[in-house]
Amino acid sequence: MLDKIILYSLKSRLLIVSLSAFILVYGYQIVKTLPIDVFPDLSPPTVTIISEVEGLAPEEIETTVTLPIELAMNGANSVKSVRSSSSIGFSIVYVEFNWNTEIFKARQIVIEKLNQVSSVLPKDVNTVLGPVSSIMGEVMFIGITSSNKTKLSSIELRTIAEWDIKQNLLGISGISKITAIGGDLKQYHVLINPDKLINFGVTIHQVQEALENANINTTGGFLKDSYKEYSIRNVGRISSLDDLKKTVIAKKVSPEMPSLTLADIAEIKISGPVTKRGDASINGKAGILLAISKQPGTDTIKLTKDINKKLEEIRQTIPNEVIINANIFKQSDFIENAIKNVANAIKDGSILVALILFLFLLNFRTTAVTLIAIPLSLVVTFIIFKFFNMSLNTMTLGGLAIAIGELVDDAIVDVENIFRRLRQNKNMIDPKPVMKVIFEASKEIRNTIIFSTFIVMLVFLPLFSLSGLEGKIFAPLAISYITAIIASLIVSLTLTPALSSYLLPNMKNIYKKQESWLIRILKKSHSSIFDLLLAYPKVIFFSVTILMIITITLVPNFGRKFLPDFNEGSFTINIALPPGTSLLESNRIGMRTEALLLEIPEVLYTGRKTGRSEKDEHALNINTSELEVKLKKTSRTKKEIITDIRNKLSLIPGIAVNIGQPISHRIDFITSGIEAKIAIKIFGDDLDLLRIKANEVKDLINQIDGIVDLQVEQQLLIPQIHILFDRDKAKQHGVMIGEAAKHAELALQGKTITSIIDGNRIYDVILRLDDHSRKNIADIGKIPFDTIRGTIVPLNLFADIEEAKGPNNINRENLSRRIVIQANTENRDVVSVVKEIKSTLDKKINLPSGYFISYDGEFKNQSKAQKKILLLSLLSFIGMFIALHTHFKSTNLSLQVMLAIPFSFIGAIIGIYFSSGVLSIATMIGFITLIGISSRNNILLISYYLHLALKENEKFSLKMIKRGTQERLVPIFMTASTAILALSPLVLATGETGKEILNPVAIVIFSGLLGSTLFTLLLTPLIFWKFGQSAVENYIKISKDKTF
Repeated sequence: MLDKIILYSLKSRLLIVSLSAFILVYGYQIVKTLPIDVFPDLSPPTVTIISEVEGLAPEEIETTVTLPIELAMNGANSVKSVRSSSSIGFSIVYVEFNWNTEIFKARQIVIEKLNQVSSVLPKDVNTVLGPVSSIMGEVMFIGITSSNKTKLSSIELRTIAEWDIKQNLLGISGISKITAIGGDLKQYHVLINPDKLINFGVTIHQVQEALENANINTTGGFLKDSYKEYSIRNVGRISSLDDLKKTVIAKKVSPEMPSLTLADIAEIKISGPVTKRGDASINGKAGILLAISKQPGTDTIKLTKDINKKLEEIRQTIPNEVIINANIFKQSDFIENAIKNVANAIKDGSILVALILFLFLLNFRTTAVTLIAIPLSLVVTFIIFKFFNMSLNTMTLGGLAIAIGELVDDAIVDVENIFRRLRQNKNMIDPKPVMKVIFEASKEIRNTIIFSTFIVMLVFLPLFSLSGLEGKIFAPLAISYITAIIASLIVSLTLTPALSSYLLPNMKNIYKKQESWLIRILKKSHSSIFDLLLAYPKVIFFSVTILMIITITLVPNFGRKFLPDFNEGSFTINIALPPGTSLLESNRIGMRTEALLLEIPEVLYTGRKTGRSEKDEHALNINTSELEVKLKKTSRTKKEIITDIRNKLSLIPGIAVNIGQPISHRIDFITSGIEAKIAIKIFGDDLDLLRIKANEVKDLINQIDGIVDLQVEQQLLIPQIHILFDRDKAKQHGVMIGEAAKHAELALQGKTITSIIDGNRIYDVILRLDDHSRKNIADIGKIPFDTIRGTIVPLNLFADIEEAKGPNNINRENLSRRIVIQANTENRDVVSVVKEIKSTLDKKINLPSGYFISYDGEFKNQSKAQKKILLLSLLSFIGMFIALHTHFKSTNLSLQVMLAIPFSFIGAIIGIYFSSGVLSIATMIGFITLIGISSRNNILLISYYLHLALKENEKFSLKMIKRGTQERLVPIFMTASTAILALSPLVLATGETGKEILNPVAIVIFSGLLGSTLFTLLLTPLIFWKFGQSAVENYIKISKDKTF
């Protein structure tokens, strides 16, 4: 069949060339339409359940809201884990599903379970699902401030942000949600004076009922006459502060007061939230921070452009004193830099490949025929991406960057063989027809090309079985790599023979009997070195064995980590103050932090959010701040800037600091639920004991070398006031406990009673007691309560009011309470640090029965992925051996081919030793790639030895081996050189944005190919000479025997 493909391509060469040109043009248009992202979507399918019950303490939130939801979700179909956090008035439950679960199916499962549990939840709980977006989907932070000249109030600024900016941006296709924090949400506050309630004989519940009934529109049906029909509207909604004041509460109170209005008993004003749980600042100045998340699959670059365009329109419609800063954080900046750098690596690699080809071939035509495989293979890959809705990202482009040198391998072998056979044919007395020579030359190396490509594909296939985060990262790389390699194979079978028939037969070089000077030098040098090796085979084998042993001893000393560090051009810094710190104090410290950061020369902008905003799924307490720090380009390294940041922030006493990067932080959160590299989780029931043990752990590991940003999760006791109802006294005074509890909640916490609609804007109306009536415990005790007897009694007659302490936050995981000690590492790899932590804690920490420690974070993923990759590598070896044995029908020859692999590993290990000295998942992917790539040239060489013996009747001899090696030397050296040099832009790109993962992969392949190429050209002929004779004779026998 393959012979027919080659023959058809030669017979229909004009069609093949025309079709290839069409594919090039079509593919160029397709690539412009592909979505662009930083990485494939790395988030597991996760559904976030957000519940709010204003003011409820964490203990009550945990028992009445969080725990019932957890129990409902635990064990549901495809649920992998359940995490939760319960804080004041707020519960958030993360339900993580298996990676292969479709997100909308996951949401349906959660909705069904919530419906089942809704009857046991508090009646006033407000439970919603977070929008469909991933943690990697936060694409942009926008800062909004007012100018110094005409400073807007915090309410005015937040109103503009909410209604003029946020609502307009939400209309952009691709945006999933926008979270606003900072300023003050506009509300109408009705602040009741309890003394006036007593004076007028009115209860707070009567006020509530009057408010609810005074703010409605109803219908009056229709009014008809002979000619027209009128719709009747009963307009009673409140539309202004003045309307609110005139709301009637009670009938005639006295002759002088025909009715009691809201203004008679309450202060009514426009204000911000009663209990503010979050705030923001931009560059140290109070403002609003908008966090924009995209919908899954949305093109980040296009979305960012659409947002910037819309912001330009918005700027024309809002007051001039409003300043919009859209540069605090843009994921597109990282993406554009990353894609640009990887694309440049592909471009630079292609140029180096072209130079190598020309140096060897010294002819533009042969170079062109060979080089066309690169753009054609790339555009075919892009067309496949479009068909399967894949994005262009650093991993898909990375697969192409790694493959770039190999895309011409098949074409090199084909063109070199065609060129050599045409030259031989020209010098024959009775030359064959050109088309026949090209067909036979292509057919001659066809099986070897296809088989070597199959081997490369075979060893890459196990990468598709990688699960979890590592699978999400590297599967797209494998897809793009394999697709490009298959495309290049198809090009070599079709377009290469067709173009060769047009361009090569009439070349002047065909008539030259002498080869180029570079090839002559290469062959002469190789011949001399090989003769030297033949003279001392035992010394060579012994030396190689010693080198292998020495190299293996280097591996245990390598560091271990999951992924290389990124260079994102920005930082995410978390600072935590002691629990119980007020929002006012957190704001003050946060602004001081920003001021210190802005003193660093590289810092362009800072954006800070403290606590959490309304309906925000990021459950930060008011003592915790998160800062986004945008950097400008600099000659200083990331490590130097981080050191500078640590020094600056050390000037602020009493804060815990965690320094990371936006995308890295989110990857950490995906792996462990904690935004740090290391998470030590202690599980148990007693919160006090958990806190004690967590601090013990912190003290024990504090001095371990390499640990930075060490801190215990902020789960501490904070001041509370408990109102303890005395049932005997309540019975004595005729007070119903349930009604009294609701009354106290309304009076102290306040409640949204109704809303005022102003155009297309909606503002809440909040009812509660005025501030003068709730300043201290004594004031709270005087709050009036109505009884079933119609009398009014103060709270302190039937309740004890006392100061107490309670947890600020309760975190749970898989139905158990837990506390986390988190840390990052510096100047040391994560795995070795965790090993030392484990060793220390195993010896020195004692936990009571029912309590246990779990280690989570980057190292856990690294360990799990490493074991799986090692198993996959073993499967690759086995699969490769089976395929080789099927092809060569010889264990001897199969093992000779596979000997290139350990030699490539020697080169790779030396490459790692002289670069990072760290083994990561990226380097291990490089080793898997080497298994296939390193054996290609060995297959090519040994297959040619067999071709000479079988097809050209060469006897097994040193002469045959030398001839075969010399004739395959050029294509082997060319394919190896192109593959190696094509990787050099990635090898030299240490720390460059977008190449962080690809750099270690490239180093392993680059140095490994150097080792395997030396082995193939120098040791394979020697080993074949010493151990291959019987295998060759058996191969010839089997090939000629028709029974096989």
